Amino acid sequence: MSSAHPLSGLTVVEIGHSIAAPYAGMILGELGAEIVKVENPKTGDACRGWGPPFSQGAASCFHAVNRAKRGITIDLADPTQVQHLRGLIRERADIVLHNLKFGALDKFGLGAEALLAEKPGLIYCNLGAFGATGPLRERPGYDPMMQAYSGLMSLLGEDGRPPVRVSVSIIDIATGMWAVIGILSALQEKARTGKGGVVDTSLYETALAWMTIPLAGYLANGELPARCGSGVEMIVPYQAFAAADGDMMVAAGNDNLFRRLCGVIDRPSLAEDPRFRTNADRVVNRQALIAILGDVFATAPVAAWAPKLEAAGIPNGPIHTVDQVIADAQTQALGIIQQMPGTMLSLVGLPLSFDGVRPPFAKLAPALGEDNPAILDRD
Repeated sequence: MSSAHPLSGLTVVEIGHSIAAPYAGMILGELGAEIVKVENPKTGDACRGWGPPFSQGAASCFHAVNRAKRGITIDLADPTQVQHLRGLIRERADIVLHNLKFGALDKFGLGAEALLAEKPGLIYCNLGAFGATGPLRERPGYDPMMQAYSGLMSLLGEDGRPPVRVSVSIIDIATGMWAVIGILSALQEKARTGKGGVVDTSLYETALAWMTIPLAGYLANGELPARCGSGVEMIVPYQAFAAADGDMMVAAGNDNLFRRLCGVIDRPSLAEDPRFRTNADRVVNRQALIAILGDVFATAPVAAWAPKLEAAGIPNGPIHTVDQVIADAQTQALGIIQQMPGTMLSLVGLPLSFDGVRPPFAKLAPALGEDNPAILDRD
């Protein structure tokens, strides 16, 4: 592959706000597409103000999901400006993506039906809240709400304690990723047939996709899954343990690894104990085994356990804080944290490389309406 920008030559109009659609647009932009971000001229994307921290005139959150884009403002209440946007899409856009409320763009002639009638080769991606069909399709939704509604939150934390959520925007970001998967698939279909079409994804569908394994388990046995803290329900031991000076993750994910673990902790008899001989046995007798292992790991610091576990081939690792992640030698070697040229702003790049080259940062997130003169005046 000759370039880390395989989508060069494509133009995307992103009518997006918050996280999901902007993250999808950022991915496409970092891969080489021209992204034209459309914002309200009075308020802009609310994500601009989601701070502190702030940098380069906007919240760091905004920069994280809106780099590699050009920016224009369109007042959808102004028919003339809407016509400018329709002309831009008709003349230049290969893809339109948005995460406005279901049907919100239809009344402005910017819905999929109207735009595809004018431009049959257009790919139109809806990033909805609950999806394109069903009784909740017009209801708004946000990441924490979807973690709750999908059942994901019911699995997090520990039994007997209040619900918790995944603190990162896992539903929003994954929905952006599914949007990109759908768009790339539609581009492949267009290459075969010459026709565009509609790609639908949503926060709720994405949340349900995260629930693939728990839902399959419930459909198989009708039993509600337990909350296992740092562990998982179907594998033991596969969780965090408190060493003498901090916490560490230990993942003995099969019977062979468990036998090795018993050797490392100098308790080989545990591997032959009928309660723990197989993973199924260990799942049934989880509490007894975890109590034994917890007492053992508490006798020595993380730095003492790590080399022993590593030598035995048992997956393990410290529970890093954010600063430790940034300073870690592996993070540094990957070069995934990149500094925007000409600024002090550093962000996480795409988790992709092409022939060993990670797509470099293309452009700082745009100021509100930054590219109005270059794009709207030209059109």
